[in-house]
Amino acid sequence: MSKKSRKKSSKTSSGSSTAKKRTAKTRASTRTRSATTQRTPASKSTRTIEKAGSHRAASKQLSSSKSASSPPAEAKSGLVEGQKAPAFRLPRDGGDVVTLADYAGRKLVLFFYPRADTPGCTREAIDFTRLAAAFADAGTAVLGISADPLKAQEKFRDKHKLGVPLISDEKHEMLEAYGAWGQKSMYGKSFLGILRTTILVGTDGRIARIWRNVRVDGHADQVLEAARSL
Repeated sequence: MSKKSRKKSSKTSSGSSTAKKRTAKTRASTRTRSATTQRTPASKSTRTIEKAGSHRAASKQLSSSKSASSPPAEAKSGLVEGQKAPAFRLPRDGGDVVTLADYAGRKLVLFFYPRADTPGCTREAIDFTRLAAAFADAGTAVLGISADPLKAQEKFRDKHKLGVPLISDEKHEMLEAYGAWGQKSMYGKSFLGILRTTILVGTDGRIARIWRNVRVDGHADQVLEAARSL
């Protein structure tokens, strides 16, 4: 064999060996990428499941937190017609103290309103003031009650020239006893507050009539008719 032939044969063998090595590397690289590709979805899937589980746990914790911070259920006194009127002793405008015993043997109207000097409460207080003389002729006293402090009650009285005593129940004791304190909702939010309620107490000291969720317009006239009918 000539020198040129031996050199050519040597180069061919070397090239073939190099090509084989490259092919082996390519296959190994392909297998590595394939294995990585096969493992990746499983890894992502595991992370997705873990994340979903974590999200559910967080949601559950958030729900529990919301439940814990939700306002308590509506306060109900269970007051019904025919029951003896709960006793009370509270301050009124002018600084005096008013008790249920002060009205023994007389008919008594108690109208509970949410807040002094607001539109609905103002109309209601003015209507009872307008009919004050008619209530007196029917042997019936009238008291307005809210959780406003005395100064707010007196300002309310003076501004609208109200002629009925206004009681301040800042601790909600009387409001709760008469079922006028409970859960309310406004603009999608729930909270505890005064439920517009009117109670008519008979001369025997028992509850003669209860009006819940009062609509202001014409209400005072309805209460007067009920008082006259006792």
